[in-house]
Amino acid sequence: MEKYRASASAGPISEVSEEPADGELVARLKAGDLEALGALYARYKTLVYRTALAITRDPQAAEDIVQDCFLRVHAYASTIDPALPLKPWLYRVTVNLSYTWASQHNRWRLPLESLVDQLVSSARFSPEHVAEEGDQERAIREAIDRLAFGQRVVVVLYYLNELSLKEIADILDCPVGTVKSRLHYARDNLRRYLTAGTGAAEVAYEYT
Repeated sequence: MEKYRASASAGPISEVSEEPADGELVARLKAGDLEALGALYARYKTLVYRTALAITRDPQAAEDIVQDCFLRVHAYASTIDPALPLKPWLYRVTVNLSYTWASQHNRWRLPLESLVDQLVSSARFSPEHVAEEGDQERAIREAIDRLAFGQRVVVVLYYLNELSLKEIADILDCPVGTVKSRLHYARDNLRRYLTAGTGAAEVAYEYT
């Protein structure tokens, strides 16, 4: 919506754009306002698509999950609390839909180009190691594919979506300690898988 505000002096009136909060849009949707659903879709469709694509690595599946996610926003609007942040709810639905798709298709893919630099130490390869980068990426892909499903999802949410441990715990409806444990074991396993070969990259272990 557009609001107009006069300056303290006798100067010209300035135009201020103010987007409605998620809670306001949810309340409007509960009252049957489909334009509110459209506003939520426009606001969060990229986030939902990005998360679904990271888990499924299938653009068409990710598009379908976006549609399914917002159909559920509409269908379950009456159960959504406008006083609570909407984003964790959307993440939870997106992850669950992506879980279902991945299990049905027996697939797990990650956007390796987005994760490699974050999963391994930031040290630059020396010129003589540049030729080995393809082999290292292949090794990382294979290592990630070997992770337990729960560990893989935590890796996606933590490294790709840059969520905090608390945010991931809220999305997965589990204690923070469980998320931290899964991330710890995922890093341990990745390091073990990667260091099994010569010159494998070292997994970064910093928590944020």
